Amino acid sequence: MLKRLFLLPLLTLCGLLGTTLPGRTQALTPYVLPLDYDLMTEQGLFLANEAQQLAEFQQYGRALALAQLAAQLAPNDGQVLALLGGLYLQNNEVDKALPLLDRAQRLLPDNPRVLFALGSAYLQQDDPQRAASYLEQGLALEPDNPSALFDLGNAYFKLDQYPQAIATFERSVAAEPEFWPSVNNIGLVLYEQGDAQKAVEYWQSSLELAANEPEPKLAIAVALHAQENCGVPVIRAANAACQEALRLGTEALEQDSRYADIEFLRTNLWGDKLLDSTTAFFEIPDIKTLLSEL
Repeated sequence: MLKRLFLLPLLTLCGLLGTTLPGRTQALTPYVLPLDYDLMTEQGLFLANEAQQLAEFQQYGRALALAQLAAQLAPNDGQVLALLGGLYLQNNEVDKALPLLDRAQRLLPDNPRVLFALGSAYLQQDDPQRAASYLEQGLALEPDNPSALFDLGNAYFKLDQYPQAIATFERSVAAEPEFWPSVNNIGLVLYEQGDAQKAVEYWQSSLELAANEPEPKLAIAVALHAQENCGVPVIRAANAACQEALRLGTEALEQDSRYADIEFLRTNLWGDKLLDSTTAFFEIPDIKTLLSEL
């Protein structure tokens, strides 16, 4: 390659002088093999399949690298584009995911999984109206997808459409009875509606389904603290429910310190009423000390 670059000035000068180059210089032009696009697409699909398997084992970094290469080899395959978009979405890179998912949707207009991914992406972008539109379209094609129903319930919740949110979460649980996030989020909606007692019942049910999850533990702790007036030291010391609230809250925060962040809770759709109660719970001396150590 260097030899060819050094010859370029000479070729230019020869052209200006009007002389003819020796025939042997034609050998400097390499023979370019035509691209086999079918083979490239086939290789891209193979890599996409490998990426999908890696993603199933939660090896997202390696899956993303393979999916990126697959999309270069098969740029017009909707499934490959959807896979790459989904992996970007998993990686919270929504700005990279959306163009790919839009292209995938144009190529696969009746694919519910692509519509679900678009709905999830717009939900992450805090556009619940658009998210709901895509999720509703996808659910018209695949009505019993619990994860999509969960996302749609969240979209309705963010739109303050509480009855629709609860009904959609209930459909999600009907489709998959052990899908604890939907059970948990029914509690979130009920608390915002002012029904703290029933909210606690749903969080307790959620905890039965997922005993190691910190979110329902903290939600129960916060609700009990508010219900039992545990902010008063004398009551807190003598009340068994207050002690249970302290135990559950401590356990949840020690398990996952992200739940000490109000903004993190907000992204998990904790509403204003529950966040106000959480702020008060965080003022308990024992909890305050714990938060300073996290």
